Amino acid sequence: MSIEKYKNNGIRYDLQIVASWIEPGSKVLELGCSEGNLLYFLKKNKQVTCTGIEINEARVAACIEKGLTVLQGDINEEVLDYPDDVFDYVILSQTLQQIYEPSQLFRSMLRIGKRGIVSFPNFSHWSIRMQLFFKGYAPITKQLPYEWHNTPNIRVITIKDFRKYAKDVGFRIIKEVAINTNNQERSGNIIRFLPNLRATYGIFLIGKGAL
Repeated sequence: MSIEKYKNNGIRYDLQIVASWIEPGSKVLELGCSEGNLLYFLKKNKQVTCTGIEINEARVAACIEKGLTVLQGDINEEVLDYPDDVFDYVILSQTLQQIYEPSQLFRSMLRIGKRGIVSFPNFSHWSIRMQLFFKGYAPITKQLPYEWHNTPNIRVITIKDFRKYAKDVGFRIIKEVAINTNNQERSGNIIRFLPNLRATYGIFLIGKGAL
C-alpha cells in the first residue's frame, strides 16, 4: 500500500491511510465527520459520492460551506434510516472510544455498507504504559488529551482488543495498519514491529462476517 500521493494535502496522516483504501467513484458515509476534511478530499480527488453525519452544529455548518451533504444528528440513530448496502464504505474515524453500544453500531455499519473503516487511539502504546507504571495517574497523551473527569471517551481500546473483539463478535478484518503520527498529525509512519506497543493509532478495514 502506498500513500505517497496523499501526503502534504492538509488532511491528517490517519485520514491519508483511509483515503488510500477508498476506490474512486465509491459511495461513502462518514460517521462523526467533524468539519468534513476527509469527505471533501475524497469528493475532490476520488470523485466519491459523500455523505456525513455529525452532531455538532458548527461542524455541520463548516461541512455545508465545503459543499458537502451532511446530516446533523446522533450517528447511532441516523444510521437506522438507511437501506441495506447503500454505501461502499462506512467510516468511523477516531470516534469508537466515544460510542456507548459499539456492537449495535457495527451491525448498522455493515448492514448499510459493504465495508467499514474504523480507527482509534491505541491505549496500549508504551508511553501510556509508562505513565501508569511510574506516575499512577490516568494517562494523558496527544492522542488522548483529557483528564479522567472531563474526557468525552467512555472506553479505551488497544489494537489487540479490537482484533479479539472482531473475532468474538463475528466480523472480518480485511486489512489493518498501525501508525505513529507527528508534525501535528499531518505526517507519520507505519508501525510493523510490535504495533500494540509502539503504535499510537490502529486503522482497520472490516467486512461482513457472522455479525
